[in-house]
Amino acid sequence: MAETYLSDFGTILLFLIGGAIFVVIGLFTSRLLRPNRPNPEKLTTYESGEEPIGNSWVQFNPRFYVVALIFIIFDVELAFLFPWAVVFGRRDLIEATDGMWGWFSLIEMFIFIGVLVLGLAYAWAKGHLDWIKPKPVIPQSRSKIPMDVYQQFNARQEAKREV
Repeated sequence: MAETYLSDFGTILLFLIGGAIFVVIGLFTSRLLRPNRPNPEKLTTYESGEEPIGNSWVQFNPRFYVVALIFIIFDVELAFLFPWAVVFGRRDLIEATDGMWGWFSLIEMFIFIGVLVLGLAYAWAKGHLDWIKPKPVIPQSRSKIPMDVYQQFNARQEAKREV
């Protein structure tokens, strides 16, 4: 009787197929169970808490990115602080190195936190943390087409979306 075994690639392929089937079954089940009651409020574009008014081709406020990056930096800091605190609290490691391990890790963490505090102070001093919404800059165009034509076109597009 010949025994057949899956190679490592076959096992990976089975996991990929099983994962894809699991996702498809989950999506299909949720489609069957969820209510479908669209209304104008639900169909509006989500703009990170900002009301979606006007043309959608305006530039995104870069302050969202700055705040997100600062959040990620301090989130990663917590991810580094937790294992440090767990290892720093082990009495056997501190006693095995005559207390030098404890002082080394304490100084190392103060340097790490100091660098992050300096980065935060720099971002604060440069005004990257100020959340004052800038006034929109209306571009001045040298087009020979009157501005009324653009406004009428935008109004027609808005009317089509509302229908």
